[in-house]
Amino acid sequence: MNDKIIKNWIALADYDLDTAGAMLKTGRYLYVAFCCQQAIEKLLKAIYVKQTDQTPPYIHSLMRLVEAANIKESLDGMQHKFLEDLNSYYIENRYTEELASLAAKVSVERTEIIYNQTKEFAGWLKDQLK
Repeated sequence: MNDKIIKNWIALADYDLDTAGAMLKTGRYLYVAFCCQQAIEKLLKAIYVKQTDQTPPYIHSLMRLVEAANIKESLDGMQHKFLEDLNSYYIENRYTEELASLAAKVSVERTEIIYNQTKEFAGWLKDQLK
């Protein structure tokens, strides 16, 4: 049963990453970052299910999910910094001025970096699921 749940989390993460790529092509940079955050969140939840055989917690903090999935010690410093940065792009009922502030931080160049780092880190997380 858990294999099916894990595969579902992976499929959802892949969908989010594909959506991030589509948003990058259309210039919706804030949503690229948001979809990247969502993809990594879902892969961390897949790892949590694999590690604990339980439903993942209903949280969105990437750092808390890393701790819950017990993989914090496996991360290098750059991965840790990447997750902290990516975590800031989670959007939950943000006010207009907060969205504008976030959007101002995601230039084309910054968004491409976020997208490429997410693809690389997603691959690393998928390796942890093997």
